[in-house]
Amino acid sequence: MTKTAWIFSYKLRNNVTDEHFIECTQKLHDEVISKADGFISWEHYKQGDTWTDFVLWESKEVAENATTIGQGKAVTEDFYACIRMQTCRALISELVKKY
Repeated sequence: MTKTAWIFSYKLRNNVTDEHFIECTQKLHDEVISKADGFISWEHYKQGDTWTDFVLWESKEVAENATTIGQGKAVTEDFYACIRMQTCRALISELVKKY
């Protein structure tokens, strides 16, 4: 098994504060993502108004399976309602080497 990351880059909607977004993210993490098999961690980074998230998983298989775990849940909809989806870029990348 090779560690795998969801790597997301995006901007928030103009009317969404960082504090509100972090509250929505915390709920999504606590209620859905952290309970998924193979979840390791979720980190937010920010440069200017661009956010980058690294969500680590135990393997590529669990990372791919987890892409649908939040579907139809209010906390997921609240999270995505904060993001300007046209700015969102997503990758699922396997670890090659850690130095």
